[in-house]
Amino acid sequence: MTVSPSRRNFLTALGGAAAASLFSPQAKPAFPLPVFKGPFKLSIITDEISQDLGHALEIATKELGLGFVELRSMWNKNIINLDEKEIAEGQRLLKKYSLQVTDIASPLFKTDCPGAPKSKYSPEKPQFGADFPFEKQGEVLERSVAAAKAFGTSRVRCFDFWRLENQEPFRAAINEVLRKTAADAAKDGITLLLENEFACNTATGAEAGRTLHAIQSRNLLLNWDPGNAAYRGEVAFPNGFEKLPKERIGHMHCKDVVRKPDGSYEWAAMGRGIIDYVGQFRALVQDGYHGTMSLETHWNGGGSPEESSRQSMAGMKELLAKAGALS
Repeated sequence: MTVSPSRRNFLTALGGAAAASLFSPQAKPAFPLPVFKGPFKLSIITDEISQDLGHALEIATKELGLGFVELRSMWNKNIINLDEKEIAEGQRLLKKYSLQVTDIASPLFKTDCPGAPKSKYSPEKPQFGADFPFEKQGEVLERSVAAAKAFGTSRVRCFDFWRLENQEPFRAAINEVLRKTAADAAKDGITLLLENEFACNTATGAEAGRTLHAIQSRNLLLNWDPGNAAYRGEVAFPNGFEKLPKERIGHMHCKDVVRKPDGSYEWAAMGRGIIDYVGQFRALVQDGYHGTMSLETHWNGGGSPEESSRQSMAGMKELLAKAGALS
């Protein structure tokens, strides 16, 4: 396979960056240790605060008291499109604020399924700075793996194609793509996190349980998103959650939703919607989950992404406290 100069430069830059430790043993935290204490590793997707990575990390650390962040886009570029200087700057900022990365929120397989009808959910414009057809998904995986190594994580988020009206004729092929890709990622020490996305073929807890049952791979875990499940019309907790193989929850996204009078849904700040997050957090504690979970704000009712994230994180911490998951 011929590798383009830009692709070669990107992979070379990330490969060199990955050779050095993001956090040296001698590094001293720029700020006091995170104020959040609980059984979970609490995080936020940085671009939900700002595209200015430095500002987003400062808010995450100094205001929100976090020790982890999730990376998707920064400086108006998708993370897998960063150049060498931007990679180095991202590393410098993460080290400055003593933050660890939960995972790379890659756009892997957020595209139309090959051989299937075009999905009505397929966007006209790229989402989060990413526009890669199926033919380029191999490159997306390479870049995502390289980004994960550069930013000190072993996990990469993925999807299973834009949602089809009838996915059954294509489901076996989709599962095989995910199975093979998880095996390829495993060779690099990377675990894939399949997100249940309301606009993709695995959208609900029930569908996530089905997909994970069909793909028995230790390198394919679930990025459980109750908000996306609820947006698809499922009662995310307890109904959707009950369908999940709990030992395969590898990460979690948190956002709330409300149902409008016409039956459609819209995003809400955490604690202001229909999802029983107190019950969800209690169940995770009882199941012994000690993994990562990111606020994915999406709600924009605070007047700005930053203020919306600030209010939604406050709501999330209140829910965690009620669930006995915040000390």
